Amino acid sequence: MLSRQILTFLLATLFTLSSATDDSSGSSGSPVARQSFSESEQQVLQPELSEAFPLEDVRRVRSAFHYIQNTSDKFVIHGKEHPARNSTRSAWRPKFATPRETSNLGVDSAKFACTEKYTPECRNKTRQFRRKIVEILEKSAKENPEEGPNIYNVSYQPRQMFRSPMCGILKAGLKTLRRKDFMKMPGRLTLYDLVPKRKLLDKQTIKSCAVVSSAGSLANSKLGKFIDLHDLVMRFNHAPTEGFEVDVGTKTTIRLINSQVVSKSEFQFLTSPIFRNITIAAWDPCRYHSSLEEWLEAPDFDLFTNFQLYSGDNGSKGNFYILDPRSIWRLWESLQDYFHTTPIRRNPPSSGFLGIAMLIPICTYIDVVEYIPSVRLNGRCHYYDSEMNPGCSFGEWHPLAAEKLMALDMNSADDFAIFQSGILRIRSAQRTDCQ
Repeated sequence: MLSRQILTFLLATLFTLSSATDDSSGSSGSPVARQSFSESEQQVLQPELSEAFPLEDVRRVRSAFHYIQNTSDKFVIHGKEHPARNSTRSAWRPKFATPRETSNLGVDSAKFACTEKYTPECRNKTRQFRRKIVEILEKSAKENPEEGPNIYNVSYQPRQMFRSPMCGILKAGLKTLRRKDFMKMPGRLTLYDLVPKRKLLDKQTIKSCAVVSSAGSLANSKLGKFIDLHDLVMRFNHAPTEGFEVDVGTKTTIRLINSQVVSKSEFQFLTSPIFRNITIAAWDPCRYHSSLEEWLEAPDFDLFTNFQLYSGDNGSKGNFYILDPRSIWRLWESLQDYFHTTPIRRNPPSSGFLGIAMLIPICTYIDVVEYIPSVRLNGRCHYYDSEMNPGCSFGEWHPLAAEKLMALDMNSADDFAIFQSGILRIRSAQRTDCQ
């Protein structure tokens, strides 16, 4: 027994030497709403893809940080991604209550794949696959979030549930920092001089938006053309498009990145072409009750140095925004309110969920690509690497499973679009609908 633990530990340690960070990209059992689209909305869909998902049915941040776990309780091994909690400031690392392997998830996704949407056999396969995925998400969402220390000092009592999950997200008001959030210091360069005067996409309404996860199930999806047809395309961290154009497209409007990607030299934030000539939105969590001043003094990772270098380069690289860390926790509160008496993980939401929340007030509809696992689920964390860890799909640090159940409750696509084609669609609500 001891030798097996030692061998597992050594193999996991060797695996983690190639460490790198990336993000991923409803009440369960609730029926999926079915809505038809106008001809103008259907024009965003690529005709060549009609056989994979018919035009009328394509209605459609993964976790940024995760761990590969050893099967021994003695060891917790770092995976390729790390939480937005600086390891020099906290020795504790989250872990699964029960170790997970790709082979024991109980989902042989390939056997549920089908293309003939309206046949009884395909409908049955899709229904069965949905049931299995929701079952796994529910189980993961209910895992004891109080297993480890409360590293962000979260203390919150759920309030009365909102009329809809989208109303909770709108109420949270996820926002970027602006000049008015800081004071100008004469003779001294501060964030007042660097942050934009206006908020991200201020006073804009965009019809079609795509939130592209970094999920391994995007491999061989051939969704690239569909993604590029949207007016706005959001991607995460350092997820590449070059070499993966057929599956993920080429267009990038906004790249939402965590503070590790900004601050760590291996991601080459200041020089890599994938961070140039686009809009950057970065995030770093504060402690739950921290003020803005306290966060500025002690961020999880120093994103401010490179923020200054990037923003001060005469705008030659692009626009750089930083999410208000206090609003990130308000979004977490809306997620906890949605689940009410069921506690969720006391860690910040994933980049994927942050991206959805950012775009809900702006986009007429959002197609979220491979956020809810489809029949292409293959156990890989990302489409651009070979790391195998189902925690990337179902969560082990962020409240990812809870986020996905909430997103599923906001969905307006049918089950075929979500679970066969990998596309969940969220239609934005007006704030007046939530009053």
